[in-house]
Amino acid sequence: MPCDPVHPEDEFKPLTAEEARALRARLPQLSVWTVVGLQAGVVVVAAVLAWLLTGRMPVAQSVAYGGLSVVVPSAIFARGMTSRLTRANLGTAVAGFLLWELVKIGLTVTMLFMANWWIKEVSWPALLVGFVVTMKVHWVVLGLGRKLYPKVKS
Repeated sequence: MPCDPVHPEDEFKPLTAEEARALRARLPQLSVWTVVGLQAGVVVVAAVLAWLLTGRMPVAQSVAYGGLSVVVPSAIFARGMTSRLTRANLGTAVAGFLLWELVKIGLTVTMLFMANWWIKEVSWPALLVGFVVTMKVHWVVLGLGRKLYPKVKS
C-alpha cells in the first residue's frame, strides 16, 4: 500500500541483497578515524595560522585547545563506538551510541570549563574559532566525501 496516494513512486521498497551490495559499492566508505585524523590536522593548521597571523602564543594555544576540545572527545567516542562490545547487536549499538555521545558531550563541556586552568592567558574568541572550525570538519568531509573518495569499482 503506497504511503502517499498522490505519489505512488514514493512507496518504500526494501533493497535486495544485490541492490544493497551495489549501493555500498557506489557510496564512499569513510572511516570515523579518518574524520578524527582530519580534525587533528585542522587543529594543527589553525593553531599555526593563528600564531603566524597574530605572533602571540596564547592565541595559538587557545585555538589549539579549542580544537582539542573537539578532537579528544571525538576520538574517545570513535573508540567506544568501534569496540566489539558496542557492535554486538542492534540494542548494544543504540545504547553504546547514547552512552558514548553523553561521554563526548560531558568531556567537551569539561574541557571548555578547564581552559582557564590549562592556558595561562586564554583568548576566548580564538578558542571558540578553533572549536568551531574543528567541529565543521565533519560537514566538510561529508560534503566532499564523494569527491575525496571516488567510487569503488566492483
